[in-house]
Amino acid sequence: MRKSLRIRVGDVTIGGGAPIRVQSMTKTDTEDWKSTLSQIKELAEAGCEIIRVAVPHRKALAPFEKIAALSPIPVIADIHYDWRLAVEAAKGGASGLRINPGNIGKAWKLEKIIEAARERKIPIRIGVNAGSLPQKILEKHSGPTAEAMVEAAMRYIKFFEERDYRNLKVSLKASDVRRTVEAYRKIAALIPYPLHVGITEAGTLLTGTVKSSIGIGILLAEGIGDTIRVSLAAPPIYEVKVGWEILKALGLRKRGVELIACPTCGRLEVDLLPIVNEIEKRLERLDYPLKVAVMGCVVNGPGEAKEADIGLACGRGVGIIFEKGKVVERVEEKDMVERFVKRVFALAERLKNERTS
Repeated sequence: MRKSLRIRVGDVTIGGGAPIRVQSMTKTDTEDWKSTLSQIKELAEAGCEIIRVAVPHRKALAPFEKIAALSPIPVIADIHYDWRLAVEAAKGGASGLRINPGNIGKAWKLEKIIEAARERKIPIRIGVNAGSLPQKILEKHSGPTAEAMVEAAMRYIKFFEERDYRNLKVSLKASDVRRTVEAYRKIAALIPYPLHVGITEAGTLLTGTVKSSIGIGILLAEGIGDTIRVSLAAPPIYEVKVGWEILKALGLRKRGVELIACPTCGRLEVDLLPIVNEIEKRLERLDYPLKVAVMGCVVNGPGEAKEADIGLACGRGVGIIFEKGKVVERVEEKDMVERFVKRVFALAERLKNERTS
């Protein structure tokens, strides 16, 4: 496990053995601060721990200040091209800045950003993207290779270090999974700073989830990564949900329900999909970590249900509910969902009370 330096974004610690953090980015118009804040609150309830908000022009600065002041989670200002936006966002309450040094311009402009961040003790994420590398580096490496991304990042990092600024987080993203993984592997061995991991422009909900899960999953399994963002052409709530599912699948963090569900086959004696979907929907607001199984036949169902904290094994017209491997209730099919969901919430409350007593 790579252990990086620890930084702080607002009240959230990153790196240095801290939990891997789940991030997202608002997809509203920042000038519409009420809609943006509403989206942030929804994401925070789903488990988002840090949110990034675009500040594309000066008109967005005043709304950004309101958003930063009222947000329930730390807000990072996403800045491109104009150094003055970064400085003003820092003054306006940003908990961190995300910049691509390559599109900021001359050294003195970057130095102004460093000065503003240093004064307010907020971190800067150096974001390198395969689609916006310096021309000389592209020519040297014959394109946006992993080596080109790493060289660009190291050049920027050296610039910050020479100015004694090390409150840094680094990302190197491409839409190609293999190239992204290779770039992160290379830079992880070269720098001590926390790494923000993701596959940029990954795609729509299905394809983006697959690509992000593979790329982020490989890196996290190798101990590389301190924060993650699943970038999807979909509502940002899915970015947060997928991010947590990746962490839970790797056993890196626990939050809410881990739902184990039968994939269905010709052995089924119940219409399982509506049952599973309804149970998943009704358990979304449960944040206590529980392993929940919903199974549909007698082959694997009872065994999987017994292994879970709580499980439902469905049969023809009947369901058997298990808690910690023991049968606690036998219910008719028409009552299965209602009775099972009630028992899940009751178990979570009981375990929570036992933990705090």
